[in-house]
Amino acid sequence: MAIEAMAIPEVLLIEPKVFGDDRGFFFESWNQREFSARVGREVCFVQDNHSRSAQNVVRGLHYQLRQPQGKLVRVVAGEVFDVAVDMRRSSPTFGRHVGARLSSANRSMMWVPPGFAHGFMVLSETADFLYKTTDYYAPEHEVTMLWNDPALAIAWPLEGEPVLKPRDAAGLPFAQCEAFA
Repeated sequence: MAIEAMAIPEVLLIEPKVFGDDRGFFFESWNQREFSARVGREVCFVQDNHSRSAQNVVRGLHYQLRQPQGKLVRVVAGEVFDVAVDMRRSSPTFGRHVGARLSSANRSMMWVPPGFAHGFMVLSETADFLYKTTDYYAPEHEVTMLWNDPALAIAWPLEGEPVLKPRDAAGLPFAQCEAFA
């Protein structure tokens, strides 16, 4: 497994070691001991989620102020553009974002630690998106930040109109979002 720190060093891009031949492929998608050693602390996941979305669907940007969630995300069918925004006021990268293409072809994963808003946009006809979380979903603590806020300057690779849930379309601008300490 190769792990690379992104422009915000706490967000990690993970490339699993894939063993392939004419029969197909195999890779270890999760190893508690190795992951914890690589991130420098014990990480415990409590929930696995699976979503399927159509092309141009944008989900996010979401985070939970209480019960913040770290997320280990990957795509098992299709391709997405995945984004993490630093919402930690004390961080030197507060308000900055990183993004990466995750797909079933590249098998890359991204570690989005607690304290970040997270979202993704589907680039393929459909995409199956899997993610592990370090805390349970708590809708009463969720914040939805405006996915296309000019203050964030996220270069979403959108072709055509985005497909949004009303809650995501009405997200708060970054300047109005409550942040972590």
